Amino acid sequence: MEWLWPLFEPYVRKDFERRGILDPADDELQKAFVLTLSQSTVTILVQEPWRGSVRFKGLARHEAAECFDLFNDPTGYLFSRFGGGKFKLNFHQGWNFVATQNFKPEGEERWRELPSIDF
Repeated sequence: MEWLWPLFEPYVRKDFERRGILDPADDELQKAFVLTLSQSTVTILVQEPWRGSVRFKGLARHEAAECFDLFNDPTGYLFSRFGGGKFKLNFHQGWNFVATQNFKPEGEERWRELPSIDF
């Protein structure tokens, strides 16, 4: 799960700055990170060739509290459920965009038969 902090750090630090706290202590940052992560959703999308371009097909959206397997081994999680492809994980806290991270597990693209989820 250590890959999550670098994604969330700028967002967490900006929240402190908005509140006038320019140099939060490490324990304050850690608490804010855990709180922000617990209030977040993660959207799983896959890059799909489309009419000479690409688009992103929505595969799933989860509350972060449901995603420990994804957070512990994102490439393995994506491959075991969707197969290979170019995946994008988008993190939001409510309506606010937090960060995005890409993963590219190799293998058969099992996601192609799945319906697209509209968000």
